[in-house]
Amino acid sequence: MNSPSHKISVSIVIPVYCGAQTIGRLVETLIEALSDPYSLEIVLVNDCSPDNSEEVCIEAHKKYRSIVKCYSLAKNVGEHNAVMAGLQKSTGDWIVIMDDDFQNPVGEVMKLVSFAVGSPFDVVYTNYDKKKHSWFRNIGSKFNDKIANVILRKPKDLYLSSFKALNRFMVNEILKYNLLYPYIDGLILNTTSNIGTFRVEHREREHGKSGYTLKKLFVLWLNMFTNFSIFPLRIATGIGFLFAAGGFIAGIAAVIEKIMNPQLPAGYAFLVFIITLLAGIQLIIIGLVGEYLGRMLLYQNKKPHYSIRKAFENTD
Repeated sequence: MNSPSHKISVSIVIPVYCGAQTIGRLVETLIEALSDPYSLEIVLVNDCSPDNSEEVCIEAHKKYRSIVKCYSLAKNVGEHNAVMAGLQKSTGDWIVIMDDDFQNPVGEVMKLVSFAVGSPFDVVYTNYDKKKHSWFRNIGSKFNDKIANVILRKPKDLYLSSFKALNRFMVNEILKYNLLYPYIDGLILNTTSNIGTFRVEHREREHGKSGYTLKKLFVLWLNMFTNFSIFPLRIATGIGFLFAAGGFIAGIAAVIEKIMNPQLPAGYAFLVFIITLLAGIQLIIIGLVGEYLGRMLLYQNKKPHYSIRKAFENTD
């Protein structure tokens, strides 16, 4: 049991995007609930939000200077890069990652922290009886989940929630990744199998709508698909062998058919179909290889994955 003078330190990392209507209240309620039992730190990362989220975050820092840190990124880099920036600035023994929209009630944050701190796990993922996301987001999550089962060898009963708690060891390991296109869950699954789950309530968004568009969901899926496995290249190789074998068999069949029936006209439509199909497959495979090569080029150029333009910390 920890004495009052030796409280467990907890950092809460919140990527903020179009959260001006909620982030101020969220910070206040988190402080009311968690600052007494724990040594609390809240790290706000404004992902170049188009609304006045930056001003609200700065006000939260000024009001709770000893607890709240605020960082503004120079450009919009997406949730996972913003989380990486927040993890880099966190100092807690346990770090909670959560959204800014109250879909995860503060009471559930308290329960998650209490469970995680007393557990032997490196990371504790949350799961829900029913998610209150839009049907579009839920379909994307299910698709991403199925792909993760294959690419990342994720346990089938594990839901990769964005609301989770990580210990300091886990965060330090994640921060060793200093390349572009981070995927937090991929880094976790590549690092540890000591993973726990905790069931929580999930609510409707209090304001606005999800920032995940079809494009952003595709980019997130592509990061997982190409950053943590060469399995896609193996699929491409398998497809190549499959169609090469099919073409060889079709060629033999065509020769035999022509021998048996010399008057048979050439199959123009079939020929066009085969050429078009094979050309499409070749372009897909070339594009996949190009994606890998392009990412290697960006890594070599050492392009920054995020840049902090403004930082508001307690310097006392």
